[in-house]
Amino acid sequence: MEGSGYHVDTDRYAKCIEGSKRIRWDIDKDVIRGRKFDFSKKFLPDGITKLDQLPFLSSDHLRFLSQIQGRTYCSMFGFVERFITAKILEISRDHWLGDQIALEALVRFCDEELKHQELFRRLEIMIAEGMPQGYQFPHDPNAVAGAILSKSTWAVLALICEIELFTQEHYKQSIEPDENLDQLFKDVFLFHWKEEAHHAVMDALEWPREDAKLTPSERDAAIGEVIELVSSVDDLLQAQRNYDVEYFLKVCNPSFTASEIEQLTAGLIKAYRWQYIFSGVEHVRFQALLGELTTGEQRERLGVALSALL
Repeated sequence: MEGSGYHVDTDRYAKCIEGSKRIRWDIDKDVIRGRKFDFSKKFLPDGITKLDQLPFLSSDHLRFLSQIQGRTYCSMFGFVERFITAKILEISRDHWLGDQIALEALVRFCDEELKHQELFRRLEIMIAEGMPQGYQFPHDPNAVAGAILSKSTWAVLALICEIELFTQEHYKQSIEPDENLDQLFKDVFLFHWKEEAHHAVMDALEWPREDAKLTPSERDAAIGEVIELVSSVDDLLQAQRNYDVEYFLKVCNPSFTASEIEQLTAGLIKAYRWQYIFSGVEHVRFQALLGELTTGEQRERLGVALSALL
């Protein structure tokens, strides 16, 4: 609760509210605007797909793989925002009878995440109309969200912070500068980035506030739960990698050797691990916050677990 001795920085929450009001956008009026996806263009840039270094992939292969990864990228965001919304709603309870500015900021956070879920559900329908049948993203979002939310709030907030920071990294470093991507896909992540930037600020306020409640032993246990969450995320990524490679091979029917298929399969999981794990945990803001909240021994434990994925 707010009375635990942790200082609530009202001004920073107020700035998030101000930003939320200023950049508020509508799915139809601002993002989609009656457009359809252009399947002659890539969706995700090479800096995110990480497959441009495989010489046996043609330009057509790379374009289609960018669209497959882009579809998975949209599905993943619609997926993770379900547990993010649930957790932020839960922790907003701590502000119900406390700082009402913080409460409003978190309520806006949840409202925006619910809008993002609707956006990504609609995008899946739009993308499916332009791609061959057979794509699969069969994971149950409620089951996965329930498993994640069974962990401590500290561990879940660490995961949420990591996710919302990598959205910043991906858009600013790779999506925004690439002029060869489908413009609608770029605009989706422009508008997504605008709101997620404020969410990342609130993550950096709520995670330390939760941390202030914990004993050293509880925090040590929470590190163990973060490691379990990383392992669960990686299991999901490996499963989706298999679905995406199978779909690509079925649609394109390329004359690849067994070695080339193996390289593609390895390249795709490497890309997904970077997209959804390493680009977040290696982010300078995540590392700074983690450094403030944990001991060197705890960070070493997390580092060992992450190294195993390399």
